[in-house]
Amino acid sequence: MVERDSISFVFSGSGSGTPVTPAEFVATIATLAPPGFGWLHLNRADTKTPALLAEAGLDHFVIAALIADETRPRCTVHGNGVLLNLRGVNLNPDAEPEDMVSVRLWLEHQRVIGVWGRPLFAVQDLAETVTRGEAPRSPGDFVAKLALRLTDRAEPVVATLNEEIDTLEEAVIDPKARVSRARLGGLRRKAIVLRRYFVPQRDALTTLEIEDIGWLDNHDRARLREAAERVQRFGEELDAIRDRAQIVHDQIMDNRAEAMNQRMLLLSIVSAIFLPLGLLTGLLGINVGGMPGVDDPRAFWAVCLALVVLGAGLVWMFRKLGLFRT
Repeated sequence: MVERDSISFVFSGSGSGTPVTPAEFVATIATLAPPGFGWLHLNRADTKTPALLAEAGLDHFVIAALIADETRPRCTVHGNGVLLNLRGVNLNPDAEPEDMVSVRLWLEHQRVIGVWGRPLFAVQDLAETVTRGEAPRSPGDFVAKLALRLTDRAEPVVATLNEEIDTLEEAVIDPKARVSRARLGGLRRKAIVLRRYFVPQRDALTTLEIEDIGWLDNHDRARLREAAERVQRFGEELDAIRDRAQIVHDQIMDNRAEAMNQRMLLLSIVSAIFLPLGLLTGLLGINVGGMPGVDDPRAFWAVCLALVVLGAGLVWMFRKLGLFRT
């Protein structure tokens, strides 16, 4: 993905778009006739961004929301526009997908102004559609396409988590298999972090869909509803992954406890066998007069034979009791 500090287009409203500079964007929008509209996307780290936002006529509330350090998905109607914050999975190189990237949007009937802190594939996808002659036809079309692309990019990530938990569930069936608790914990953490943003994102999209906004037509609302339903499905799948991870963890603990119990049982049986044998040998080893067989050379072998018979009898008894079944 090619990183860009800014993206700016002017759209005709009929599927075509023309790239412009951020400075040209402000001047062009002022004279643009409907159904045309413009899109300006800026880098939050750029020191010129606050000045460009102010030059575009945004008030301090909107500017502060667009350049805030931390944001959560939300939809707020403010004056004649809508402030929309969304999140997309982080697919940048050497990044974790659950470290979701925010995209902040100010939406009006003739302009879309966005800010990002890091590159986001879904935004780049939308910019690339313009070069193919498939530009958004309205701000409503723009936000609907962006919401659907955010879900398109997130779907493989959620599917990968499902495949990983499937693999762990199959592995934990075998009590002798070694399942990494660190891997399981990482999987569960990813599901929790992703869900933390997907749930409010669904609410933000649903709020936008039901708002009485003139530049949102029925087709745009239907696609926003579709995006919200897909995000809701992601949230439900992440809930299931989190619960399944807990079940796998419990199964790992059960397997370890069972293995420990088997070892303790074996040690107990060995102790039970050698306890009477040790008692007899200890009794025969006391250094007092009157010990039978002291002067008989066959007594040692008779005692050994008796110990073997006694040990075999104890083993047979434990087997009858089923204690050797593991």
